[in-house]
Amino acid sequence: MTAPSVRVLVVDDQTLVRHGIRTLLELGGINVVAEAGDGSEALAAIETSAPQVVLLDLRMPKYDGLWLLHKLQEQSCDIPVLVLTTFDDDTLVLDALRAGARGYLLKDVTVDQLAQAVHALANGGTLIAPSITDRLVRAIRASPPPTGAAGLVVERLTEREVEVLRLVAEGYSNRQVAELIHLAEGTVKNHISSILIKLGARDRTNAVLRAIREGILG
Repeated sequence: MTAPSVRVLVVDDQTLVRHGIRTLLELGGINVVAEAGDGSEALAAIETSAPQVVLLDLRMPKYDGLWLLHKLQEQSCDIPVLVLTTFDDDTLVLDALRAGARGYLLKDVTVDQLAQAVHALANGGTLIAPSITDRLVRAIRASPPPTGAAGLVVERLTEREVEVLRLVAEGYSNRQVAELIHLAEGTVKNHISSILIKLGARDRTNAVLRAIREGILG
């Protein structure tokens, strides 16, 4: 039996780019249910098309990608957002991740890489392009730690929690983490809940960012 295709909303201000992304995704077996030219159109499309993943460009006139991410946060909307853009600004990447994006890819990815990323986010994972990971880590370490957080979390995370968090940082879903370290999926969910509480993080991506900043993940 064929698995149902992931429903995706493509958000980019350039029509030709949107059509190109749609073609790539459909070649990868992804169902593009809607397109939007800016963040405002994307909000409306989310309500009418019920996507499982939002594929988002950051730089758009008027209502840009960060605007949409903040709006989704305000509305407590948990649809995973995969940023697909041209990387030229460390701060922009951090801002997007802190605003709730669960993935960040460059527009030079292959069809397979893009399809895999969409499936990863649809299954609860996170994904950051390897080519920008080093720059991201350096940028996080160079930024000031959150008030009251420095020096407190390392001692509070158990070895198992660090192991789980490392796999989450690599983009694995709860089910995949459970399979890799031979635990029940419910146990993994409990570990992640504990990690979020201990790190004062609102979601998995934010937990990874804080763990990198604290040096927990090396």
